[in-house]
Amino acid sequence: MPDTLEQAPAEPKSDRASFRLAAFGAVVVLVLFAGYGIGRLNNSVEQAQAAPVPVPAADGHGAHSAVSAAPHDDTGTAPHQHNADGTVSQGALNADSVGGLAVTAAGLTLTPEATTFKAGERQAFKFKIAGPGGAPITTYAVVHDKPLHFVVVRRDLTGFQHLHPTMAPDGTWSIDLALAAPGSYRAITDFTAVVGGQQTPVTLGVDLTVTGNYVPVALPAPVTEATADGFKISYAGTPKTGATQPLLMSVQGPDGKPATLEPYLAAFGHLVVLREGDVGYVHVHPEPQLVDGAVKFWLAAPGPGRYRMFFDFQVAGQVHTAAFTTVVK
Repeated sequence: MPDTLEQAPAEPKSDRASFRLAAFGAVVVLVLFAGYGIGRLNNSVEQAQAAPVPVPAADGHGAHSAVSAAPHDDTGTAPHQHNADGTVSQGALNADSVGGLAVTAAGLTLTPEATTFKAGERQAFKFKIAGPGGAPITTYAVVHDKPLHFVVVRRDLTGFQHLHPTMAPDGTWSIDLALAAPGSYRAITDFTAVVGGQQTPVTLGVDLTVTGNYVPVALPAPVTEATADGFKISYAGTPKTGATQPLLMSVQGPDGKPATLEPYLAAFGHLVVLREGDVGYVHVHPEPQLVDGAVKFWLAAPGPGRYRMFFDFQVAGQVHTAAFTTVVK
């Protein structure tokens, strides 16, 4: 018998139709996914192009470059609480948001030239803020009229000073500083550095030593009224942890009438809060307008303990400071 080729049985028409339908569906899916991916890519590119990038600009004085501060959320390295509407910023509820406890943070380092002083003698305190590569930072954002705020206080929370150093073109900050009594002091620098076109709010601190016999001063008892240069200052409100609370600061003049407060550093007052034990630092700015003649702050304490609150205010061109002890439970 002659050899014959065995043919495969014919494919049923229904199977062929199913295969074609499945293939067509797969092609449709691929096209849809490709279109989705291209859309996502285009959207990402558009968002990147629209994102603002801070650009440093010279301030015209030759000493430093500065830009206006962009809003930030005050986490970790930013010990400020700017909420003027009672809302809680993330940093306000985070104990790690307390500033001034470290000499290095966010890749920036405070490097003082000298840290030893003689009691009662005025001498220059010079320092630099070094960037990640070790070079000094020379560009800062201006926050409340200044590129850098400097606070110094003895570790028993006496001898408080809120000052504003000047910077040389090489990034060296300097301030004439007089520390009245022997002891260990904390020097705190509060600034927003501009590094690589990005604004980074940071608060760094370093210890200073004033030689001599140290006589510690006990923290005063908690009060809601204080006097400063003939002014009577009172506050209403109770600082708490876990939620912002309003604090209303009222100032009476020597004549017993409400004092006419003036803006100082772009605000009607400034509140620096320092924690007993580690000198943890929080700087609070008030609402932009007075509330029934009072300066209204919103404060969330970073943890329980005793604090010293320093309220700066200005009347007739002169700055005054009132101090209060408060206990947070």
